Amino acid sequence: MPVRLLLATSNPGKRREYRALAGTGGGIEIDLLPEFASLPAFDESAPTFAENAAGKALHYSRFTSELLLAEDSGLVVPALGGAPGPHSARYGGPDATDADRVRKLLGEMNGRTGSEREARFVAVVALARQERVLAIFSDFVEGVLAHEARGQNGFGYDPIFLFKPLGRTFAELASEEKNLYSHRARAFRKAADFLRSREAGLLL
Repeated sequence: MPVRLLLATSNPGKRREYRALAGTGGGIEIDLLPEFASLPAFDESAPTFAENAAGKALHYSRFTSELLLAEDSGLVVPALGGAPGPHSARYGGPDATDADRVRKLLGEMNGRTGSEREARFVAVVALARQERVLAIFSDFVEGVLAHEARGQNGFGYDPIFLFKPLGRTFAELASEEKNLYSHRARAFRKAADFLRSREAGLLL
């Protein structure tokens, strides 16, 4: 029987990516947590991706008896002390758009060259059921920051994240290509492998 996961996110880009990833992984089905928008929101204010992902999973697992997946992800720029990091979604203020956040980051990077423009996308995935975290998985992908936005696909910081092996930004990749290489895909594949394992069978 396929394993059914409920996804706790309001981000439409993440919803699309996870559903596509589940469709290629075999044996995993993903649905949205019912009435997610009407549930009390989780305050993602912890200083690490892992704490935010685990906290979110525990919080939203109170509203369902089913297996739940929550994640925290973002862009880490070492030259900026790790910013925007776990605050990636709120970088630039609570009402900032993706374009606003990209402009702010490009402004922060103005005049920086070479290794100063190195960056990595990080994703942490937490699986929980009824206020118990079952497992946490993480992964990342390395890149550099482009000097201007490029591409029309993806979301968030994808237009300025240059994936050097392909010479294109994540926003210039088709969704099928991005799902081969992205931080979210890598973390999700670890979670999917776990869910198919005997260890998961004992926990679930």
